[in-house]
Amino acid sequence: RLPLHICSFRELVKLYLSDNNLNHLPPELEQLQNLQILALDFNNFKALPLVVCTLKQLCILYLGNNKLCSLPLELRLLQNLKTLWIESNCLQCLPEVVCELSLLKTLHAGSNALRTLPTQLRCLQELRTIWLSGNLLSEFPPVLLDMPFLEVIDVDRNSIRFFPSLAHLPGLKLVIYDHNPCRNAPKVAKGVRRVGRWSEETPEPRKRSGAVIEITLDEKPSPPPAAKPEPE
Repeated sequence: RLPLHICSFRELVKLYLSDNNLNHLPPELEQLQNLQILALDFNNFKALPLVVCTLKQLCILYLGNNKLCSLPLELRLLQNLKTLWIESNCLQCLPEVVCELSLLKTLHAGSNALRTLPTQLRCLQELRTIWLSGNLLSEFPPVLLDMPFLEVIDVDRNSIRFFPSLAHLPGLKLVIYDHNPCRNAPKVAKGVRRVGRWSEETPEPRKRSGAVIEITLDEKPSPPPAAKPEPE
């Protein structure tokens, strides 16, 4: 359990509680109103303690590798949140409350059981990076086609069979689509890097006598650094 005397450090800005088998937090945590970074990843939370939603200065919140099936509506109170990590949980759909975090720039939602994304996601006009690898997406999420400000889209290790053109997304810099059962590479604008089948030299699979010849897969870029970033 979290030692209660920590809650008396009212000038605290960063609190890392990762990998402690925690499943609840004391209400006294509300006293830490200057917190900007809170790491609760690699614990045993089945629900996000509501006291977290009272910490309105949070910029970065790590909730990965827990047992979360949903997020509370009170999460909308965290209007300063810029980075949210919810990867490796039990989410079958992206909680719509995430779409109310208007300053969110980076969303890590990989390794869940997501099949779709809510259309309200397009409201996050500050969002630049979305990581969705290791989910259950059977099609490229249509809402992402309406988000021209996105810079990085990662849909690696899903079940997407066809990719629409992404050439109309002016902000796009990188799309990772490897390990999908697709038969085409997404079309992108000049200068956009693609990571996946037929990504760079040949935009489509080569054919010989009707058979598709596999082309060596590009290596996926290294995952985000383990070191947790600082808020801007």
